[in-house]
Amino acid sequence: MLTFRVVITGFLATVVSVAQAQMPANDTVKGGKDHPLLTRFAGAKLVGYEVKQFDEATLPAGKRVRIAGKLGFEKTLRLEGKYTRIAYVYPQDRSSLEVMRNYQAALEKAGMKSTFACAKETCGENFGDFVQQQRVGYNFIQGGEAATSPFNYGRNDNRYLLASGTRPDGSALTVAVYMVDPVQGKLGGVYLDIVEGKSMEGGKVSANLNAADMAKGIATDGKVAIYGVYFDTGKADVKPESAAALAEMATMLKQSPKLKVFVVGHTDNQGAVAQNLTLSQRRAESVVGALAGTYKIDAARLSPKGVAAYAPLASNRAEAGRQQNRRVELVEQ
Repeated sequence: MLTFRVVITGFLATVVSVAQAQMPANDTVKGGKDHPLLTRFAGAKLVGYEVKQFDEATLPAGKRVRIAGKLGFEKTLRLEGKYTRIAYVYPQDRSSLEVMRNYQAALEKAGMKSTFACAKETCGENFGDFVQQQRVGYNFIQGGEAATSPFNYGRNDNRYLLASGTRPDGSALTVAVYMVDPVQGKLGGVYLDIVEGKSMEGGKVSANLNAADMAKGIATDGKVAIYGVYFDTGKADVKPESAAALAEMATMLKQSPKLKVFVVGHTDNQGAVAQNLTLSQRRAESVVGALAGTYKIDAARLSPKGVAAYAPLASNRAEAGRQQNRRVELVEQ
């Protein structure tokens, strides 16, 4: 089994400071435990814990920036598999730099490769606010003010590391480590996302499909499926994580200035047909709006169409097929 060790040296157990007295006496989450692949920083107490045997997760893999006026990330990693979330607090006399260095060393020793790392302002605009609001909100952290406040007060003094590797059985393993410094008399905080499994197929396609691939697909088949355009369930607003795919679509269209396309929205067969027809049409219109507004593509070259689940690429009986059917296509007019 792939095992990590977070080893701390030089801790003076005989020194009891006021900061240490503020630490919870024990872990505050009933049933919570360290992940079997990654131990905790010595002296830390577990204050948040959740495990889902199979779920999807979207992890930041780039700076937090504004895309089309909305805050998002330059890049994200979309994963599925066993998803574990853990939060700890650690003593005031330790720094986030020391704690992060220990985690980084443990991950590297286990053969994990860092794919993105940042600290404070290099993480981008309001990175800490995103984690505090979307990951370690008060419903996740348990243990009162001493456990919750570090992630709030320290959100501008943060560090983040994303690392990926492969387990002995060949399955993918991804670990995201976020932490905040002890500031303003508060404890330090650590938050972990650990995903054991394979990358979602949609994420793989969006990462590899560039403007040249899109142009080739249209020239060969008269159409190309795009899996890097994302929407929240039941919603039509294009998510910020779609920026990379939209940019490649725009590049392809600019390189072929005479090309006109139908922008076709597809859904799976879950839900009422009428609702899916409306939803797929609205999503197609959102993509056209983004291409025309943000990327300055002539809207006269783009015609939005929504077809719901009327043109599946795979069976809708299983999630793998439904995932393949949820897409945006560019179809040559």
